[in-house]
Parts: sequence; structure tokens; C-alpha cells
Amino acid sequence: MLKGGLISLKAAISSLKPTEQKAAKYILENPEEVVNSSVQRVAVLAGVSEATLIRLCRSLNFKGFQELKLRIAADMSKNTDELDSYQEIQIDGPISELIASISHNNMRSIQDTLTVLSNESLEKAIDVMSKAKKIVIFGVGASAVIAMDLKQKLTRINYWCETGLGLDEQATLAVNMDERDVAFGISYSGQTKDVIHSLELARENGAVTLSLTRFGSNPVASAAEINLFTSSLENSIRSGAMASRIAQLNVIDILYVGIARKDHERHVKSLEKTRKAVSKNT
Repeated sequence: MLKGGLISLKAAISSLKPTEQKAAKYILENPEEVVNSSVQRVAVLAGVSEATLIRLCRSLNFKGFQELKLRIAADMSKNTDELDSYQEIQIDGPISELIASISHNNMRSIQDTLTVLSNESLEKAIDVMSKAKKIVIFGVGASAVIAMDLKQKLTRINYWCETGLGLDEQATLAVNMDERDVAFGISYSGQTKDVIHSLELARENGAVTLSLTRFGSNPVASAAEINLFTSSLENSIRSGAMASRIAQLNVIDILYVGIARKDHERHVKSLEKTRKAVSKNT
């Protein structure tokens, strides 16, 4: 069943244009009314044009207003509290509360991501990465940890993979890429200037470009041809940096296994060879 209409709206609202934001706010405040109304009526009630509602649906990567309604209806059929269930991290509470709230938020972030992650985009990403001569991953700060995790995984199955974790290194790698290569930019905010610049350089040199960002319109996603999105809606800055990382790592695991199963026998042999090589040093 299609779902994730309300989550998608919440995740993308800060990146929407003002008129789309106005429509999104009305829909979030009046989901039941929207589900039972035509696009014309919702436009009147929200004080926007029908064209704005259609653009809003496109910004959410939905086919149209009917899909948005179907997704919202599916959301409403679930426990409504589930949509707002991120828990604030209490730094002065007992350890049991700390364990429960952090674990809950991490699971919630993965579940929310599943509603905005496109199967079609994932298949495209897996396909181009599995065929690439070289894969270069760009990430700064916390996203560098995600980049290194993917590099380690791909290296284990004998892919030529590089990571650019700073502007000079990223730019150097990007300008030496060509049409046989894939450039992968990771930035949860979607605003990291170094990653944007590196993706643009890689694309100018013919490389296929991918991105992994938070859901919605953002400069990093705009610089890439294939976009993968995650969602994390918790309010706390403290928990945001943690749950969003878990959601990103989950997408990385999906990509890795998707690539590995393309030529399962060969990749299993590579894993065994690297396991033996590493075990000799322990």
C-alpha cells in the first residue's frame, strides 16, 4: 500500500517554495479534509492555485494529487501518534530511558526513510555502480564516516573505490573521472559546498553522478543525476545527527548488497580472499 504522504510533506517542507509551503502546511493540519476533497477544493481551502498543488506533488516525487491523497489516507489508517513519535533525548534521565529513546529514534528514522526511498532510483544506482570502472565517494564531517563505510565494503568485493573527504582531495579526484566512473555525493543537509562542487566537476568530466541526502529539493541532489533520499524528523539536534546517520548507513547496506548480488559467486570469492588476507594480520 502507498504510504508516507505526511512524512514526505514534513521532511520536505523546509525546502519547498513559499506557495508550496503554504499548501503543505494546510495539508498537514487538515489531512482528513484533503483526503475527502478534490484538488480544486483543496486549492481554495489552502489559498493556493491548483498548479501549486500539482507542483507540490512533483516536489515530493509523487505522480499527482491522487497519489498524495492515497498516501495520506494510508498514513491515517495507522496509529496517528506513530507519525510524531520521535522522542526527545533526556540527558538527565535513567540509562533505561536513554537506551529506549535513542533506539526508538533510530528505528523510526529507518522506517521513515523507507517511505521516501525510491525503488527505481535504487535500482539505477546499483546498476551504474556495479558497472563502474571506478567509484568515488564525496563526504565531509559525519558524511565522511558514511563514505568510508561504503568504500570499505566495496573494496572487500574488489571494486576500485576512492573517498574524497576534503575539498582539495575531492576536486582532484573529480577532475580525473570519465564516463566509465561514478561519483557519489553524500550530505544529509544537501547543502555541503565541497560535495556540490565535486559532483559538478565529475559530471563535467562525464562521470555518472549520484547523491544521498535528506528528502526534498537541495543543491547536492540538484547536482546529481540519480537521487537517493533519507528522512529523519526528530526535533532534537542531539538526536538528529545520530538517527540520520543510521538511516544513511541502512541505505548504504542496501546499495552494497544490491551490488554484491549482481555477480554473487565472484563477490563471495573476493570476500573470502580479503577475509583470509586480513586474518593473517590478526
